[in-house]
Amino acid sequence: MKRGRPPTTKVSRRNRNLRGLKHEYEQFPWWMMLAIEQVEPPDETRLMMEPPELSLHAMYFPFGFPAEVRTNSEIVLELFGGLWGRFSKQRDTEPIRCEVQLVEGRGTACPAVPTYRLMLPLMISIAGADNHCIVDLERAEAKIAISRAAARHPAYAQHFFLGMPACCIATRYATPVHAACVALNGRGVVLCGDSGAGKSTLAYGCARSGWTYVSDDGTYILDGGVDRHVTGNCHQVRFRPSAAKMFPEFEEYQTTPRAAGKPSIELPTAPMAHITCAQSSRADFICFLNRRTADSPQLIPFSKDSARRSMRQVLYGTKESLEKQYEAIEKLLTAEVFELKYSSLDWAVDRLQSLVVTGR
Repeated sequence: MKRGRPPTTKVSRRNRNLRGLKHEYEQFPWWMMLAIEQVEPPDETRLMMEPPELSLHAMYFPFGFPAEVRTNSEIVLELFGGLWGRFSKQRDTEPIRCEVQLVEGRGTACPAVPTYRLMLPLMISIAGADNHCIVDLERAEAKIAISRAAARHPAYAQHFFLGMPACCIATRYATPVHAACVALNGRGVVLCGDSGAGKSTLAYGCARSGWTYVSDDGTYILDGGVDRHVTGNCHQVRFRPSAAKMFPEFEEYQTTPRAAGKPSIELPTAPMAHITCAQSSRADFICFLNRRTADSPQLIPFSKDSARRSMRQVLYGTKESLEKQYEAIEKLLTAEVFELKYSSLDWAVDRLQSLVVTGR
């Protein structure tokens, strides 16, 4: 018989494991353990999962579309009133539903600029544990929490959180275009261009010359582009501070604090008796503005391919919603498209008036 180590059995392996556990037990610093009565009780406020009762309710109509707000605070309703309260109902669509909690929070300073995430169909804005917003673009629902510190800075709360549910309009009911809109004799002109192109200035210049003011920066194509019907925010004008040099009536106004973007002068149109406003108009002409050219002032045809690329840049949403938005833009582009090269505001207003009257 060959000599050697006896075969290892399951019993011997178990004995070694038990010896190892005994050694670890003897080495553990049991003196560091606390008695049960010494353990600090949990922070019950952090364990609370039940949301506050949202007993307050109000309906608003951003850009004419119904939006239902439920909240636990009158402060929140006041902020929504400042944001959407001037709009009247224009559409009988399913309401956008917003649930907003006002929480105490952990600080007093204005919160930081939030981080955005687009995780379709969700659009998310987060600025810490106390300020966040989740918008479901498909269901047209929003869940929002803002702190008292954020609510003390209306421009911040409205721009970054309370205004976000309106994104559902852009993906569900209308197609956004980065453009102003004015109308004369029932014929609308959509004024397109990058930021700083002069859209707001030219729109107001037209309005103070007798045109109807529809929007100064954001225009929405309605009904999928049928009849090229558009809407916007006719209840506010917004300028760069330099615009006061062209419009002396604004020299005495101070720059409005903004949550994001460049400083501006923001004013309601309601007190402006010399301005005629309308929430919507038909778009008969599209003009891309170019006031940074050395060329002589002129109105010339503009490439519809270039116009299409420019308009698509601001679109977002699910594949299905984007397809509908692209179709709406194609219908809008059945209007004549021009490039307006100018340096004089008065010349530009006169040239647009000639375009509306004569078609050229």
